Amino acid sequence: MYHIEDYNYSLPNELIAQHPAVERDRSRLLRLDRKTGIVAHHRFEDILSLLAPSDLLVVNNTRVIPARLIGKKPTGGRVELLILDYPGLVNGAAESDCLLKTSKAVRPGTRITFDGGLEAEVKGRANGTFRIRFSGTDDIEQTIEAIGRVPLPPYIKRNNGDGASGDRATYQTVYAREKGAVAAPTAGLHFTPRLLEKIRGRGIRVEEITLHVGYGTFFPVKVTDIREHRMHSEFFRISEAVARRITRHRKAGGRVVAVGTTCVRTLEYATDSSGAIQAGGGSCDLFIRPGYRFQTVGAMITNFHLPKSTLIMLVSAFAGREKVMAAYREAIAENYRFYSYGDAMFIQ
Repeated sequence: MYHIEDYNYSLPNELIAQHPAVERDRSRLLRLDRKTGIVAHHRFEDILSLLAPSDLLVVNNTRVIPARLIGKKPTGGRVELLILDYPGLVNGAAESDCLLKTSKAVRPGTRITFDGGLEAEVKGRANGTFRIRFSGTDDIEQTIEAIGRVPLPPYIKRNNGDGASGDRATYQTVYAREKGAVAAPTAGLHFTPRLLEKIRGRGIRVEEITLHVGYGTFFPVKVTDIREHRMHSEFFRISEAVARRITRHRKAGGRVVAVGTTCVRTLEYATDSSGAIQAGGGSCDLFIRPGYRFQTVGAMITNFHLPKSTLIMLVSAFAGREKVMAAYREAIAENYRFYSYGDAMFIQ
């Protein structure tokens, strides 16, 4: 269960969702019983009847930023830039680690110009990323909001940017508030305001935490033995009130249902040895793989993940690798839609 190929599977290209479901809560939902391995098929709106009134639902309120910028070098060459540290950039530093895509290598001191008067200077390079300092506008955040594009995952293809497709709205949860992610917490894309209202109406508490999903979520695992993989880190924050309520709920015997692998990682990372959730913020670099012992999360809602990814390893740790891979095979046979804009799983 530690070999990278243990998490591989073959997926027909036509099952990679290129667009979201027309109605978010009408996407399909595969329910997996992690004790028995039994699978059942639903619509996502059925989650209302699958959750118990005693459950507590935890969602990630991070908001995807238009972090993909298109600019030019002094020579006129095209530059594609992806901002990786948005909170640091807009909170006074005016600098961020970025990925750059150019026809020719850039050196420290290279200047890049963008629409809206935004300028950038390459300050240095380390570990495959570039340190970029931005200038040229009084409000960097507002300018990026105006000229930036949504950084969709590489398996979603767009011929004309993101304007016509509406990804600025659809690649965002309905409860997204805290700016900072370069990828959406996609399990949350299935919720609608109406469905959340019904969930709360059943007495189910919904709590919000924040984890800014980084581009590292798409980085492949490059080692044969997954135990040697080092997880990327992502900024998270849990308020005192939320930490206290989740801890109280869990210690009273209630089930905590995490919406997405980002919530799973954050909650487990913030759980101390006594089982209490610790409030605060910082960098989460927890790699959950088979053998991990879960402390807080009792059920999860998640999408279908890429082969050999840390995310499929996480769900395998929760439900068992054999059960998860069998569920994936059934989902493929039933023509479920996969990845960010695809269908969902409820693992309980």
